Amino acid sequence: MKQKIAQITLLVHDYDEAIEFYTHKLHFTLVEDTLLSDSKRWVLISPPGSAGCMILLAKAANDEQKTRVGNQAGGRVFLFLNTDNIERDYLNLLNHHVTIVREPVRESYGTVAVFADLYGNLYDLIEPAP
Repeated sequence: MKQKIAQITLLVHDYDEAIEFYTHKLHFTLVEDTLLSDSKRWVLISPPGSAGCMILLAKAANDEQKTRVGNQAGGRVFLFLNTDNIERDYLNLLNHHVTIVREPVRESYGTVAVFADLYGNLYDLIEPAP
């Protein structure tokens, strides 16, 4: 048996502001942006150089979903973004005024910084130890 997670949903308030943040500030690739209806789009983004799981940006459609925007993981880190150069990517976050929750620190598994996306979801930026 072979399986993999292809996409993970991230609730957003607005497609275009989320695309702007992820593509311009984090340099993610906009993989697809397809209009499905007057109010719904299929928007996939992916980190640069990634061939794995993509993020599906989904506009919150009701009051319950709107309460989850920015709190996908109940205040815990939501996604783990590995990098080949944490110094480069950390400076990019600073240059784009992305909210830094924790500056880079060396851990046994690598160097890690924590940042928040435009809605407050937390990400670990990790350069794995060699």
